[in-house]
Parts: sequence; structure tokens; C-alpha cells
Amino acid sequence: MKDITTALGTLYHPVKAFVIYEKDASDKSIYVESYDIDNKGYPINAHPLSVKESNQLAKALDTSDELQRNFLKPSGLLPKNILYINPDHNGYAIWFTPAQKLDLFFADSLSIPNGVASIPPLLWKASKKSLYLYALDNITEISEKTDLFHAPFFNIYDDGKVCMGTVSVNIKADCLLEEFMQQWEQYFFNSYFSHLIQEKSPVKGNIIQLWQKLVNSRKQFPMKSLIKNGLTLKLLLS
Repeated sequence: MKDITTALGTLYHPVKAFVIYEKDASDKSIYVESYDIDNKGYPINAHPLSVKESNQLAKALDTSDELQRNFLKPSGLLPKNILYINPDHNGYAIWFTPAQKLDLFFADSLSIPNGVASIPPLLWKASKKSLYLYALDNITEISEKTDLFHAPFFNIYDDGKVCMGTVSVNIKADCLLEEFMQQWEQYFFNSYFSHLIQEKSPVKGNIIQLWQKLVNSRKQFPMKSLIKNGLTLKLLLS
């Protein structure tokens, strides 16, 4: 029988083991015991977890977690429409998109045809698991004092969080920032708008009539229909 272990790549050998004990009481405090591993793979030298070992463990876990935050790393220079990146454990990115015309899809119950329509500038805040969306009245002078408006779409909560419904969001572990932004935009615009959250309109007037007039027309989005939501970009960062 041929030994193929050398062809399997880098081998890792166990050197430490940790056992976590939990106190049988209401406070559920824990105690961590560390073991060295001998050359035969047996745990030896049981001792309380040291400060040095704690730091080594924290560093190893942080490195592992960092692999899950590749989506915050650009492939080169930062895209010009990126406004902010938070690299923390629950990291997110904030970016904007200009006013443009896009294909939009609506549930039959809304009596709005699918088609191309003009939309306003948008501000996106996305982590790996959630998306918040807001409208902007312009993108020429964005600052911390910039007022945010409700995004003029269905399926969005009052605080800007997007209800993805049955959409299966699957951000790839190895995707970089540019692809991350593109994926979220596609998830949002390739899904069907179906309902208002809490029956509250995010625009002045009738939102159904608004999109009925805009879809498959040459009309620009009426910026005067946007409603301020009381947030500024600075508040979004805090």
C-alpha cells in the first residue's frame, strides 16, 4: 500500500487542547483548562489557560474571522462611490449610486407593469447579512451632514432595512468589495417589489400611481416626491 500523505499538502499537528467547564449555577461562569499535546497525540500537562495562550487563541480566532471579511477589501483602489467601510466583526460598507434607469419588477397584486424606470440617487449600507437603503437628493456634495430620504420602493422598513423576503442571500466568502456591492444591488433590483411595510408610503402621494407613471416612460424620477427620514449620513455612521 502506497503512503500518499505527502501528496495531500501541508500537514497540521495538534499542539494544544482546551476544555471549557461551566459552573452549575445561575451565573453560568466558565473556567478554561489548557492541555499540551505530546508527540503521540495525547493531552498532557493540564493547567489553567494562561494570558499568553489566551492571546494566541484570540489572534487565531481573529485571523479566522478576518477571512469572513474579505468582502470589505477592494481588488485595487477604493471605488469612487464608496463612502465608508467599517472593518469590525459585524463590518459593513456604505456607498452611493447615481440617478439611473433600471429594470424593475413588481408583483401582479400591485398592478404595476415590469419595465424600465428612472430612480433617484441611492445610499446603500450593507453587511454580509443585511441591507439598508436610502434615497439622496443629489450626489455632488455628500458629507456627514447630508440628509437621507426614504428609498421610494416597496419592501423597506421605516428605518431603511430591506425586507428580502424569500430571496436567498449568499455572499461568497472569497468575494471582494466590488463584487459584494454588485451582488447586493442585483439582489435588490432582481427581486419583485410586492408590498408596503406597515402600509406606510415612503413617498409623497400614492406610490403605486408614481411607479405606474414612471415605468416604461421617459419621465425622470420626481425628486420632490421624496420624504426625509430624519437621518443624516453622520447618524448612519454612529
